[in-house]
Amino acid sequence: MKFAKTFVNSFRLINLAAEAGERRIPVGGQAVIEGVLMKGPEHWGLAVREPEGKIWLKSWLSSKWLEKPIWKLPIIRGCATMVDMMRVGMSALSISAEVSLGEEDTFSPWEFAGSVLFALLFVVGLFIALPMFLSEFVSDHCGLSAVWRNCIEGIVRAFVFIGYVAVISLWKDMRRVFEYHGAEHKTINAYEHYAELTPENVAKYSRIHRRCGTSFLLIVVFVSIVVFSFIKVDTALVKVLSRVVLLPLVIGISYEFIRAAAKSDGWGRVCIAPALTLQYVTTRVPSEDQLEVAIEALDLALHPEKDNSAEWENKKKLNAENSGTNKEKN
Repeated sequence: MKFAKTFVNSFRLINLAAEAGERRIPVGGQAVIEGVLMKGPEHWGLAVREPEGKIWLKSWLSSKWLEKPIWKLPIIRGCATMVDMMRVGMSALSISAEVSLGEEDTFSPWEFAGSVLFALLFVVGLFIALPMFLSEFVSDHCGLSAVWRNCIEGIVRAFVFIGYVAVISLWKDMRRVFEYHGAEHKTINAYEHYAELTPENVAKYSRIHRRCGTSFLLIVVFVSIVVFSFIKVDTALVKVLSRVVLLPLVIGISYEFIRAAAKSDGWGRVCIAPALTLQYVTTRVPSEDQLEVAIEALDLALHPEKDNSAEWENKKKLNAENSGTNKEKN
């Protein structure tokens, strides 16, 4: 069960927001289980709804390693941001599951490595190998050129990704996550337009946002068509490996594109519009309770002193000690 939960949630880790919009202070975030993770200029803020209804808040400093000059270079900064979001996102998902469900999932190093390996193999097989083999099958039978082969591969990859998102959106637990995703977007949109952050006000804003990771992933698909077109190899295994090796470059270029597009009200808005439509699948209209959680997460990212997690962690420690005492008595 722990393995399946990690596997499914791993694909939500990419759901990041890059940098600032209309407002100078950069914020971004992602949805987690019954909560929202937000990133402020210096701190992360995680807000999760507890089973009793209270909102649990925890803040921590952003990674310092990203401040080194090498990780701020174009292309490289996109990959560095992705790695950091995956690392923080995995931790936030685990914490949110424990707080919201009252479950404590502890993974051994082997369980964690196995989960990551399985997820990577799934991604490579479904989103890299399958589109490549299907495009070769079609192009070989229709006598198409290498250019058309790459285009077909990109189109198949896009449809596979859209189909995957559509299928998981049917799962009840994922629909809840998508509702919190919508709450995250609405809150950031309201914040960037200087609106008062109350559930009533935030509900009026769009659940679509130009810096969403869903749009980012579709941009990755189209950038991959261009980048992979320069690879001239015949062996199937080498083709798959080449695409895996070049994936950081594709991610870096896509990051720069979507970052520039997010700042443009002209060409950027036009280019990013098709990718934004997928957010109608990956976001749902949130309730006021969910909007309240997203607002608290953003407020915490900007004001980390509001962290209230110590009380919950002390309670958890006390329960663990009592449990150990009871086992000794038995």
